[in-house]
Amino acid sequence: MTTNSAPKNPRAVRWWLISVAALIALMVLVGGATRLTESGLSIVEWKPVTGSVPPLSETQWTDAFEAYKKIPQYRELNAGMSLSEFKQIFWWEWSHRLLGRFIGVAYLLPFLFFLWRGGLSGELKRRLWLLFGLGGLQGAVGWWMVASGLSERVEVSQYRLATHLALALLIFAGIVWTVRRLADRPQLAVPARLRFTSAVLVIVTFIQIYFGALVAGLRAGRAYNTWPQIDGAFIPSAERLWFETPWWRNMFDNVLTVQFEHRMTAYLLFALAALHAFDAVRSRAGSAAGGALWLFAAVSVQAVLGILTLLNQVPIDLALSHQTVAIVVLTLAVMQAERLASRRSAEMQPRVVPVGQAG
Repeated sequence: MTTNSAPKNPRAVRWWLISVAALIALMVLVGGATRLTESGLSIVEWKPVTGSVPPLSETQWTDAFEAYKKIPQYRELNAGMSLSEFKQIFWWEWSHRLLGRFIGVAYLLPFLFFLWRGGLSGELKRRLWLLFGLGGLQGAVGWWMVASGLSERVEVSQYRLATHLALALLIFAGIVWTVRRLADRPQLAVPARLRFTSAVLVIVTFIQIYFGALVAGLRAGRAYNTWPQIDGAFIPSAERLWFETPWWRNMFDNVLTVQFEHRMTAYLLFALAALHAFDAVRSRAGSAAGGALWLFAAVSVQAVLGILTLLNQVPIDLALSHQTVAIVVLTLAVMQAERLASRRSAEMQPRVVPVGQAG
């Protein structure tokens, strides 16, 4: 017989989700390294099952290398690459894909176990099925991204790259939010404007990450390596920012415009985080004040790393540090928004099922 009582700290479910979130964060960083080392097109086939086994003989390695030689990236950028050099980029992409498969298993098997035990509420089950569905979509989006660089381009489409990253971090944010919802905490009595600004901070953080992915996709960080000026001014001329038609294509294809919008959104995020922290402290918002200060600190560190990465023309160590702190900023922003969000009764809580009575 199933009871509706809920444990105060559903540790098993929470630690499972925390582990999956950590794996997704690692996946994002490995993906970033794959992008920075120009390794993402080294595997030109999508084999969800058999692709988990790398080449095991020299013949298999030669076949994989010959397949890579047929795409534009090899002919235009890496002509003359040796087999040993190919292996270096192959292992980055293979590791990225293998980690994606592992995340799928690490999510699905415990999820099925919790479903079998009957220990998940209806709302929690729906949320977890949705996250699983998004994870499956993410695998398809990953191949959709890679496919964009196999025929006519020497790199993947920046549109698809940004979509791939945004979807990964949407899943990550959904898990972080769900973990927070599993904790039974009273709702904070704070002004409505704090709840509003915390939600806006999450939205702006996602927009900034999306623009950052466009910067990476266009290699825009290796251009205009000055700060605070860009192209000789704090705000470049309209003729340089908006010369492509239709005008909106500049926001995705124009290197100057993409880097400029990434900078401007960074300033907006910094200002919003500062105002939110000031308001939370002034309002004596309890734990929300501490959360706001931590978020502002992370945004500040991220801003400094972004400037250093730009000035040094995107060295891999600074670029990955910048990406790591972006994940930290998103985590803290989601936690702060959840902390201030309206709460319902313990609908999200796992139910306790006596051992031997699962059905």
